[in-house]
Amino acid sequence: MNPISNIWNHPKTSAAGLLIGIVTIAGVLSQQGVTLGAAGPGTVVALVSGIAAALLGLLAKDPGGESSSNGGSTAQLGAWALIALLLPLPLMGGCSGTTVAQDIVNWTPALQGAVATVDSTAALLAPADAPIFIAATVGFNAASSLLVAQAKAYLANPTASVLAQLQAAVVTFQQQVNASLLSAAKITNPTSQQHVSNAINAVGTVVTAILALVQSVSSKSAVAQMAAHSTIKLAAVRPYLDEAKAAAIVAGHYREPVELARAQVAQVEWSAAQVGF
Repeated sequence: MNPISNIWNHPKTSAAGLLIGIVTIAGVLSQQGVTLGAAGPGTVVALVSGIAAALLGLLAKDPGGESSSNGGSTAQLGAWALIALLLPLPLMGGCSGTTVAQDIVNWTPALQGAVATVDSTAALLAPADAPIFIAATVGFNAASSLLVAQAKAYLANPTASVLAQLQAAVVTFQQQVNASLLSAAKITNPTSQQHVSNAINAVGTVVTAILALVQSVSSKSAVAQMAAHSTIKLAAVRPYLDEAKAAAIVAGHYREPVELARAQVAQVEWSAAQVGF
């Protein structure tokens, strides 16, 4: 279709697409520390993003848009408007350190539950596969206990020194999860592989969520240092990630639509890769 005529015939959808693009680009620039100068108490990037988000919200509610025959398109527009408005939240929200610390602690029961599932998964595997899985996940209990302790310590005392310990703990655990995904890839029995994937991906989803939250309250230099200690990169383990399971876990934790959670998971993974994880 001719892009000019498409814009003319569907102005509301075209305008929404432009605004979604502006919000998305502004979010990426903010995450990279690009401000384009000051605007009042904030930055130009934040101002542009806020105006675009507000206009997008008004556009999504506009009853005088396209005809009723395009009801499905209008519903889709509203859904994508919601996703664009909320995409950076809650995993990359840039909230206060105390709020993020509480969010991290709120994830710890899910982490402990996922690790407990790992402990019981070996009994479900074929005899030849259990030793591989046990060896791949042997450090999960200790890493989980340390991460939970550091998360609670940061909530009680959100200082730079305690944050540094939390940064080290979450990166260490993230690397253990990545290593376990690569090791577990040796398991070829389909039934065993399904159990293994479910168990490790559940742990990995929570660790990734906590990592994203820790990143959101860390300086650019600290994030660069964290990424430098991540020797097993996301690209190496991406074939073994279960993004549908991750979205379901995030949606359940934040009590939000799975579609929104799926977009958030994709955004977090993209952001992590961009900074070197």
